[in-house]
Amino acid sequence: MSKVFLNDKIVDADHASVPVTDSGLLYGMGLFETMRAASGSVFALDDHLERLFASAKALSVKNPFDKQFISDAIDQVLTANDFTDARMRLTLTNGPLKEQDGKPTLLITAARFEPYPPEYYKKGVSVILTDIRQNPTDPTCRHKTTNYFPRLLALNEAHMKKAAEALWFTDDNRLTEGCISNVFIVKDSTVCTPPVETGLLPGIARKRVIEIAKAESIELVEKDITINDLLAAEEVFLTNVVMLVLPVIAIEAHTVADGKPGPITQELTNAFNEILK
Repeated sequence: MSKVFLNDKIVDADHASVPVTDSGLLYGMGLFETMRAASGSVFALDDHLERLFASAKALSVKNPFDKQFISDAIDQVLTANDFTDARMRLTLTNGPLKEQDGKPTLLITAARFEPYPPEYYKKGVSVILTDIRQNPTDPTCRHKTTNYFPRLLALNEAHMKKAAEALWFTDDNRLTEGCISNVFIVKDSTVCTPPVETGLLPGIARKRVIEIAKAESIELVEKDITINDLLAAEEVFLTNVVMLVLPVIAIEAHTVADGKPGPITQELTNAFNEILK
């Protein structure tokens, strides 16, 4: 039986429970982080916790825990499940909505890590464009909230069309992100990615790719990207801490360049894999 950390201790997953009045359950008033553990430790844990704590402050999600407490809880979950490589999730909600002094809910879970299929990286994947629009003025934009229904609807549409991801645009037609990933394009040997101001989630893997590009002397700019820019790209790739760097070779019916993962995407992939090791 798998073990989880709930509020202050390790419990059997089958015996874990939260109040039926929990605001995260009822209204999506919570935050989460999807993390990747490799060789017994979470990749970029400090970045995950920094983002979580910043979002909790910005959205008034109660967070009485300190980073050391959560870090120790994560280690307890890995140890209790005897995992070294795992996909982990940390969820923090405001707890019961009407209890002003009520405690928030902290849940940390782990599952054995299952990577994306190798052929995704060798051959690339396809994506679709969702009609749902990103609203940069939405106060939950740029935060990883548990209100994920629109994302899952768009992602399900992509999967039904045999695509790996759905890309989002703003109301004024600027590319912003995927349902579960950040987006990069390559044109004239320059890597481009949308700026945070479009309402995208500042991904942990996105941050690492930007750092890798700088270290490898690859020109990278954050700028507004239109549909024409996307379709004219020589390379397109997605990032998150589970997929790392995933090449895109088709956008709807449009083939990206020659329909094969490009050299800059491969260079960034290799560098990211070295960091993960």
